Amino acid sequence: MYIGYYGFSGKPFQLSPDPKFFFGSSGHSRALAYLRYGLSQGEGFIVITGGIGTGKTTLVKSLFGELDSSQVVAAQLVTTQLDADDLLRSVAAAFGLPYESVGKAVLLKHFENFLLVQAQHGRRVLLIVDEAQNLPVRSLEELRMLSNFQVAETPLMQSFLLGQEEFRQTLQDPSMEQLRQRVIASCHLNPLSDTEVRPYIEHRLHVVGWRGDFPHFDESAYAAIHRYTQGVPRRVNVFCDRLLLYGFLEEMREFPETAVDAVGREMALDEQGGGTPFPRNSPLLRIGQAMEQRMVELEQTVETLLQYPEWQDAQLDRLERRIQRLESTRSTPAGPTSPLHS
Repeated sequence: MYIGYYGFSGKPFQLSPDPKFFFGSSGHSRALAYLRYGLSQGEGFIVITGGIGTGKTTLVKSLFGELDSSQVVAAQLVTTQLDADDLLRSVAAAFGLPYESVGKAVLLKHFENFLLVQAQHGRRVLLIVDEAQNLPVRSLEELRMLSNFQVAETPLMQSFLLGQEEFRQTLQDPSMEQLRQRVIASCHLNPLSDTEVRPYIEHRLHVVGWRGDFPHFDESAYAAIHRYTQGVPRRVNVFCDRLLLYGFLEEMREFPETAVDAVGREMALDEQGGGTPFPRNSPLLRIGQAMEQRMVELEQTVETLLQYPEWQDAQLDRLERRIQRLESTRSTPAGPTSPLHS
């Protein structure tokens, strides 16, 4: 809805991971350096952990963008509660190998042959396992066993394990001793610091064509965004997306701290809505389903007006009435009135 209003080429705060939005904070740059180091070693396990929404998947996609497909064959596996046999089949499927209606012994032989063929062509095999905290201990042991495939003492496959914070505890299990010995580097992703939120936001805006003028964020606004989101990148994305929507509806060119607080209060009104990337005790929760439905309808009208100026006079009154209905919908007797006005 607000893309045309601000002159963007796309959504700056989309939730789907996209390597072009990768921001090299101190923590993310360090993690990417570990991944590159792991690639240079060609063996063992690299472990990257971090809380929900800290950017682990975006980090992996950034690494994928650097890989030379003529030298590295890479696959990513997003895990659930897979037992050892299902994990093996999932790994085979990730590399495009047949996995149905075959026993474990045949599956392992097919996978070994695949590794040998890649080695003969001078290609290394890289497996990236996302959400590794979901894997049972036996499945992690199966991954370790896959790392045993070698030719002349040269490992044929390397694995990166990405997981949430609890995965670090899993690795401390006594049964994980052999896997721990093969971890050549590990790193933990922390949220953005208060000084990194501003360059993070501006980086994403620049990617979609922002020139630093419109919209303008006050210094106090950046500090308030960090306060509301605790610096977790995904929360920052959700919050800033709502903030830009608010600015579009209010026809704002600048975002002071008061605008950030207004959006924070507005999102808190839907605390019981559920289904958001924010924890239940956070003040930042998505706008409710009913409001989203009306926003979609408004978006269609606004985009038409932006594309066909000659229709503006005929449609402007209709748009204003719909915004007024949206305002009345968002007002609640039990809470503050929405800051939107026509």
